[in-house]
Amino acid sequence: MHIRAVVYILTLIAAGPIVRVSSAQIPDTAQRVELAPDDTPRVRRHAIVYSDAYYTRLTVHRIGSYTMLPLFAGEWYLGNQLLNGTNPPSWMKPTHVGVASAIGVLFTVNTVTGGLNLWESRSDPSGRTRRFIHTGLMLASDAGFLWTAGIGGQAKHHFDAGQRHRNVALGSIGLSTLGTALMWFWKD
Repeated sequence: MHIRAVVYILTLIAAGPIVRVSSAQIPDTAQRVELAPDDTPRVRRHAIVYSDAYYTRLTVHRIGSYTMLPLFAGEWYLGNQLLNGTNPPSWMKPTHVGVASAIGVLFTVNTVTGGLNLWESRSDPSGRTRRFIHTGLMLASDAGFLWTAGIGGQAKHHFDAGQRHRNVALGSIGLSTLGTALMWFWKD
């Protein structure tokens, strides 16, 4: 019984421009179909078009996010050995500085690509809350890593300064990991 009503409505729609159908025009078998009143406005979503550069930046940004966690693990290990080791090997400090520099470059690239993509996606309502929370966490993490780099020179001279350097770095790593996990697992 419902099939005839659906076929009838589809026939009306396929016949030309959208036609409003009143309940009097629908056969008795389809009276259970509810129609919107004639004065109900239709809200249409606008098409969101992203540029090719958006998708290139997104790919670079994602590769950076996958690279981030192994760099964090390596940096934590090296820093922990420097802070707690009694006589760390001579290669450990330059390696620690090198990995920290790689994290700095990675965060610079991801901040630029993420910022440009955030700007390009500003009119897209889907996922907006997730994008803004991610942005806030990552900018806070950026600030934390800058602070970590700023106090890093004192860490080799004073144990308390080394502890502070480690704690700020771990806080920044935590914020960054949370922001990354948010994008990986919270899908709209």
